[in-house]
Amino acid sequence: METVTVLQIIWFFLIGILFIGYSVLDGFDLGIGSAFPILTGSDENKQLQLIHSIGPVWDGNEVWLITAGGALFAAFPHAYATVFSGFYLALMIVLLGLILRAVSIEFFILDQANRRLWSKTFFIGSIIPSILFGVALGNVIQGVPLDSTMEFRGTFFTLLRPFPLACGLLGFSAILLQGLTFASVKTAGEVRENAQRYITKVIYACGILFIFTMILSFIFVENSYRNIGAWIAALFYAAFLTFTLRSFKKQNDMMTFIFSSMAFISMWGIAGFLQFPALVRSSIKNIHDITIFNASSSQLTLSVMLGIALLGMPLVIVYSIWVYKIFKNKIAI
Repeated sequence: METVTVLQIIWFFLIGILFIGYSVLDGFDLGIGSAFPILTGSDENKQLQLIHSIGPVWDGNEVWLITAGGALFAAFPHAYATVFSGFYLALMIVLLGLILRAVSIEFFILDQANRRLWSKTFFIGSIIPSILFGVALGNVIQGVPLDSTMEFRGTFFTLLRPFPLACGLLGFSAILLQGLTFASVKTAGEVRENAQRYITKVIYACGILFIFTMILSFIFVENSYRNIGAWIAALFYAAFLTFTLRSFKKQNDMMTFIFSSMAFISMWGIAGFLQFPALVRSSIKNIHDITIFNASSSQLTLSVMLGIALLGMPLVIVYSIWVYKIFKNKIAI
């Protein structure tokens, strides 16, 4: 196998790891925001408790998304250009949501007179990307209209198809579960009780939506039912979701959150097996697919980036572990 091919495969998995890191870590931030109304009602003290539970880490969690986007741009620029031009309106809506969420967190603490407003914008800014991230991934997996020049030939409404929308709902349920299980770990009192009231329901929703999405994949994603790797990852997802429910019933908050995170990672495993070696599939012709082989940067670029990644990623991981260790205690009112 040629060196450049090995580098292309390595970067496929490295970018996947970065997106996994973002999903697991910022997933609970987005989940906290999406569950904000049901966890706190209009009680400002409870809202402040939840804001403080993610306050020290939420901005660091978003670094994983920025890094993943930068790595995609540097390693596979053709895929980056196609996705960000074809999904432009959807991604701008996501970006607006993330900006709104960030502003809301800061102003909720500083602008006490308008906390009711900022709690609502925090919820809106969290729920929008929580759904649209899954819709975007569903479109990438199913395929979008790409011509021979790797150009997107659809519209915003092209992206709103049954399978991607199901992926959006499944992703949202996973993010919501991350938020609820994290709230159980990090908070005490009524907020924790409210979170635990919904965890079982969301676990069952995750299972039902997963089965529904899997059925749609058999219809809309070519040869998905023949993908052995995806089936194995799906079994892991089912197992971890079951372990999440069992840990919750045993009142083991930390293990419930860990198993929820592992279930989320398993979903990425399914996506990775369905995609490889494609980055963006074409719904027009398979020969128009954007793959790791026809969309990558030069061997030199991939090599230099790999060296930087091997130095930088361990530092980021160690720093993240250190920060979470410092702020490991529960937040009480």
